[in-house]
Amino acid sequence: MKGMKSVKGLTAMLTASLVLVSFQAFAGPDHAEFVKGPFKKGQDVTKVCLECHEKQAADVMKTTHWTWAGTPNHVKGMEKSTKTYGKKNMTNNFCTTVYGGPDGMVHESCSKCHAGYGWTRTEFDFTDKSRVDCLICHAQKGNYTRAAVGADVDTKAMEKGTMNLELAAQSVDKPSLKNCGVCHFAGGGADAVKHAGLDSSLEVADKKQDVHMAKKAKGGQEMLCQDCHKTKDHKIAGASSQMAHYDVRTTCEDCHSGAKAPHQKSKNKAILDKHTASVACQTCHIPVFNKAQATKMMWNWSDVGKNIKAEEEFDKETFAKHKGSFKWGQNVVPVYEWYNGKIERYMMGDKIKDPSKPVFMTKPIGDIKDKTAKIYPYKYYTGTQPMDSKFKYLNSFQQYKELWVNFDWEKALVNGAKSTEGLPYSGKYQFVNTVSYISAQHEVSPKEDALQCGECHMGGSRMNWKALGYKGDPMQYGGRKLAAESKKSSSKKK
Repeated sequence: MKGMKSVKGLTAMLTASLVLVSFQAFAGPDHAEFVKGPFKKGQDVTKVCLECHEKQAADVMKTTHWTWAGTPNHVKGMEKSTKTYGKKNMTNNFCTTVYGGPDGMVHESCSKCHAGYGWTRTEFDFTDKSRVDCLICHAQKGNYTRAAVGADVDTKAMEKGTMNLELAAQSVDKPSLKNCGVCHFAGGGADAVKHAGLDSSLEVADKKQDVHMAKKAKGGQEMLCQDCHKTKDHKIAGASSQMAHYDVRTTCEDCHSGAKAPHQKSKNKAILDKHTASVACQTCHIPVFNKAQATKMMWNWSDVGKNIKAEEEFDKETFAKHKGSFKWGQNVVPVYEWYNGKIERYMMGDKIKDPSKPVFMTKPIGDIKDKTAKIYPYKYYTGTQPMDSKFKYLNSFQQYKELWVNFDWEKALVNGAKSTEGLPYSGKYQFVNTVSYISAQHEVSPKEDALQCGECHMGGSRMNWKALGYKGDPMQYGGRKLAAESKKSSSKKK
């Protein structure tokens, strides 16, 4: 009997172990058993993480989320460059640069979205594993929050009791929409500012807003970012329309191909399949973007310091004395451009040939004759920035703790030139218009809301066919091949 009892006991233990292993394989282990506080700062947590996850930290440190730079394989003409470019040394059409001011003091503010602790000045130890912030991507409880300034955890929130660092550390799991959204929903300085259709409303979206990310209870598929942006060794797939580098691309066809190819049950399958040779999936399936809250469509830095009456547009401010004037849009109809996988990108120091024309900060490459290009949807975003009147390039300037406080462009430009990545300032500047094409990749509509024929053809005004290289509506004047041949023929006659 004793032998029987011991066998039963062993069986029960083995069963419990198998159940635990099975549970952990799907849900991840409960880190409350391994992670014990109290913790005073983020690096204290990371040191505990490193006891088991040193390789993962090393992997993170090889990614662009850590280095903020990579070889410019996305930029036409720079594919063979060995120099690295990224947020750390490029400019954009929003808050511009992250390195402005003596010794790059702007990092104090901008590096709150860096996946590490303590990058507050130009110099930063990129080899120190203890500086990796594991919680920004993995904490699910405890209201983990980064401080607005200082590139570290929000110690004030800890003191107030609104953030529990120990609970955050014990709650680690696969990233949620909110984890990614902390930085990506708030790109450009605040929620919904930068990207097309990528903001915090996706956390509670219904199927009409986004078929992929909406909760199942609301008709969606409850997908997470990493379901599309596949990750290997912490390198996350995706090619931003604004960045010079990408590690791996992600496309609709990654899922929607083969047995899961689109349009299989459609009565218009043949004609729709013809479209996919020239038209990206997103073009038909993202008819509008920013359905739930408005996104910034214009930022004029040239209005900083002026006394302009601030109006509201979609419940958003249209003027702030320290930032300038803005325009917003909701349920925005995209503009459409050819894209072959490469972009034209303004790089710091590029000479501006004609200051009277807009400077393209980022623009897709491709045209009707390029067989590798397709028509994609974009947010057409405009603004103004200072250009050095003598050197004819965009100036770097110090916003944080300078322009945003004193509204003094001269001091901001002088200090911007003092940063490690800054360019010389001649003492004279003028404002130029800027343009960015920002790809619309999110807020995929359900199939019943996809574009219908009449919205682009038969009098529909959505597509500017001539701007895309066609003679007119392809249903009247012929498709892409005919249009390309016609252009080739007319150029020969000239």
